[in-house]
Order: sequence, then structure tokens, then C-alpha cells
Amino acid sequence: MSETTTASEPASKKRTEWNAVAAVIAALIGLLALGVSGYTALLQREQVRAEVWPYLQPAITIDQGSLAISIENKGVGPALVGGLRVYVDGQPQRNWPRVFDALGLSDLRDTRASTVNGIVIAPGEKIQQIGFDDAADFQRLLVQYPRMALALCYCSTLGDCWLLDERERRPEHRRTQVDACPARGPHDFIDNELVPPTTAGDG
Repeated sequence: MSETTTASEPASKKRTEWNAVAAVIAALIGLLALGVSGYTALLQREQVRAEVWPYLQPAITIDQGSLAISIENKGVGPALVGGLRVYVDGQPQRNWPRVFDALGLSDLRDTRASTVNGIVIAPGEKIQQIGFDDAADFQRLLVQYPRMALALCYCSTLGDCWLLDERERRPEHRRTQVDACPARGPHDFIDNELVPPTTAGDG
């Protein structure tokens, strides 16, 4: 009886070892499948991000029927403008009349303007910020244009956000990805002349 027990012990031990090896292999296969699934999901998300990636860029438009300062979306996805600030000589301005005053162009205060702050700009769309009918007036602004700088924050439909800050001297650092657009503050730009000022001194 003892001889039979002794003979079966190695076989039982081998079965136990193979079962342990099989369990380890199954666990490794499961981990590998999980890793592949996670990597695939990451690739899919990056692909979706690429498909909705916006890229806003200031533009100076000089066409036969258009003399304007604009914002253009050169990306492939819509851009939600979450914040806009405009500076003249490093000082924030609340609206276009104040910009023209700071540039010494107060006679251009009534130049027509449209809203950019808070809107959605479609791929390939160009939104005119200010437009001119008189080429001489437009040329006067262009002479002073280097004194201006904008800080523009915008987001994709997935919530990825970027800040374009023209005050940054190094071109490669002017556009940075941020977690979110900053909260509205007293220096935010109201670019539509029809929007009433928030304080008595904003006009």
C-alpha cells in the first residue's frame, strides 16, 4: 500500500506544477490582452483627437472686398473660444474703442466689429474682428499693429485647450496646451461694440 502511494506522489506533484504554470500563463495572457485593449483605446482616442483638432491663427485680410483683422481656424475641428485679451504696448484693453485710443487712432473708434470671444469657429472659417471700408484707415492701423498682441484661449470638442499668447517673444512658445481656459476676468476683451460694457468706464 505504501509503495502505491509513493509512486503516485511524483505524478500528483507534476500535475500541480503544470496547473500552476498554466495559471501563470493564463494570467499573463489576460494581462497582455488588457494591455493591448488599453493601447488600442489610447490609439483610438488620439485618432479622434486628431480628427477634431482646431488651430486658431490671427489673420490680416487684404482682398478686393475685404480689409480686416480676423481669426481663422486652420485646423480640422471646431474651436470654442474660451477667452480673449488684447494688449497695446503690454497693457490690456477692454474693447476696440480703447484699442484705437491707445494706438492714437481715436477717430477710428466707430470701426465695425464682430464677436470672437465665446463663439465656436468652424474648421476653415475666418471670423472678422474688425473691418474697414477705407484702405487709408486700414493702412494706418497696420502701421501701429506691431504694438498689439492678443492672448487667445480655445478648446476642442473633446475639451483639449490651447493658449496662444503673442506677448511671448519666442515663436515656438507662443502656443501652449493648457488644462482649461482661465476664468473670465476684468481684462477680458469684449470685441463686439454692441455688447454693453460691464462698468461705466468701459466705453
